[in-house]
Amino acid sequence: MVGATINDQGPITFNKFLRYGAGGAAGCCFTHLVVVPMDVVKTRLQTDPIKYNSGMGAAARTIIKEEGSLMLLQGIGATTFGYAIQGFCKFGFYEVFKKKFGALFSEETQRTYRIPIWLAASSVAETIGDIALCPFEAVRIRQVSDPKFASAMLPAFNKIYQSEGIKGLYKGLSPIILKQVPYTCAQFVTYELANEYFYKNLKLTKGLTKNDLSDGQQFGVILGTGAVSGIVASIASHPADTILSKINQEKTDEGVGRAIGNIVRRLGVRGLFLGLQARCVMVTTLVTIQFCIYDGIKLLTK
Repeated sequence: MVGATINDQGPITFNKFLRYGAGGAAGCCFTHLVVVPMDVVKTRLQTDPIKYNSGMGAAARTIIKEEGSLMLLQGIGATTFGYAIQGFCKFGFYEVFKKKFGALFSEETQRTYRIPIWLAASSVAETIGDIALCPFEAVRIRQVSDPKFASAMLPAFNKIYQSEGIKGLYKGLSPIILKQVPYTCAQFVTYELANEYFYKNLKLTKGLTKNDLSDGQQFGVILGTGAVSGIVASIASHPADTILSKINQEKTDEGVGRAIGNIVRRLGVRGLFLGLQARCVMVTTLVTIQFCIYDGIKLLTK
């Protein structure tokens, strides 16, 4: 399981990698589909804060009133494919690199420096996933911020590529990495530490190990630690999430670095946290269910 120590997983075979990747793909795809309406509202709060300035609920009601309830599902195609691929890379490669990096050190060193190993593994895995995700996220944000841009995912891909080339699909890569890498590092490390803390204290206070708990009790631990990791991850990565929404919304030929600098100066610190409430709700739900699905698939296919 994700919360296990580096040494007790055994070798990472290709079949294990596929199993971990499939679990991640299922978890990420499902959870992002569930929260698509929240993500639409969050993106609108970020891209048009003047119009949608009364909070999450009021923004959702405005969208439904003016554009219909189906608008809350805008970008669902790009979300489905993008996060399935990203989830496969993120969870699959995390387990691979966690084992590979750990194998470079002695068992004692692994335990002492487990947090840097987790951070390195999650950073590399997420970067691979981001490269795969970025074009889909560019399409999703363009569809959500401008509903008239394209009718579906493939026409949106084609329109961006025809007008802006490959750069148009990848101009958000820098901010998406700045968002997703801290997000994934916070997600995995918090989850690992939360599980470690809980089971260590359970053993010290009651003399019980993880195997002594019922499936229902273990599920409760996953829910609790998943929720904690979701909150930490959403706060750590939200400023870059706002920049990502803005940079894909704006039509500009200036360099990505300059565009990011302009957005930060224009929004200020407070502006970078636009939509944080909506994203905390969304990400906490998302991360908790992701770990439930991921760990469940790993156990079922053991």
